[in-house]
Amino acid sequence: MNTPREFCADDYRRDGFFFPLQIMTSAEAAGHRRRLEEAEARHGPMHYRSKPFLLLTSAMELGRHPRLLDAVEKIIGPDILLWEGAYIIKEAGDPRFVSWHQDLTYWGLDDGAGEACVSAWIALSEAGAASGCMRALPGTHTMGKLRHRDTDDEQNILHRGQEVVAEIDESRTVDLCLAPGEASLHHGWVMHASKPNTGDDRRIGLNLQFIAPSVRQLVMKDDSATLVRGRDRHRHFRPDPAPHGDFDPVAADFQREMERRRREVWSA
Repeated sequence: MNTPREFCADDYRRDGFFFPLQIMTSAEAAGHRRRLEEAEARHGPMHYRSKPFLLLTSAMELGRHPRLLDAVEKIIGPDILLWEGAYIIKEAGDPRFVSWHQDLTYWGLDDGAGEACVSAWIALSEAGAASGCMRALPGTHTMGKLRHRDTDDEQNILHRGQEVVAEIDESRTVDLCLAPGEASLHHGWVMHASKPNTGDDRRIGLNLQFIAPSVRQLVMKDDSATLVRGRDRHRHFRPDPAPHGDFDPVAADFQREMERRRREVWSA
C-alpha cells in the first residue's frame, strides 16, 4: 500500500485522480464495515443501491466527513452537494469486473460538470491489486468525452457493460490501492476500470459523487441532492429528505423511487 499524504489539487488536476487520502483510522473503517454488514443481514445486499446515504446513517456520516469535504472543497469550491453514491462490493473470488469507462458519459449532467464534480472512493476493506482495486489512466480526463459501446458481458458490473472504444496502454495504468479508511478522488472524465477480486475477503468501497450547486441535470426531471457544505444558491436539485436513522421509511421510499428513475436514465 502507498503512504497516505496531504491532498494536492495540482496532482489531481494533472492526473485526474488523487490517492491515498487518509479519511479515518482502520478501526473506524472496521466500524463502518460492521454497520454496513449488519444492515445487509437485515435488509439484503447493498451493492450498487443508489443514494445509500439515504438508507444508512454510516454512509451519510462518511459523505459529511470533514477530512473528505476539505479535499472536495479544494476541487469544486466551498458549496458542496452530495448527489449520488453506491457501495461497490466484490465478494471474495468474484469474477466480475469493471470495464474501462468515463463516469460522466451516462450521468446526464451538463458540460460544466467536468470541473464541478468529483467522485470519492472510500475503502472499508483492503482494496489492492489482488482484490480488484480501481485502476486509472493518468491524464485521460483532459481528453473529454470519448466514444463508448455497450456490451452484453454478464460479468461486467456496470449497468450497460459500457466500455471506452479505445486502445488501452496497460503500461500507463495505475492501481489505486487503498487500505481501510483511505480514499481516492477521481475526475468524471478520467478513464478507469477494475479487475476481479481474486482475494479471500470482500472488497468493499463506498463511492460518493459530489457536485457544485451550479451543475445542472439535463435528462432527469426533479433530480435531488443533499447539501453537505456551504450554500445552494442555484436550486437545480431538490433536497433529499433527511433520514432519521437507518432505513427511515420516508427516506427509504424516496431512495427507492429515485433509484428506479436513475436506472431508467442510465440504461436508456
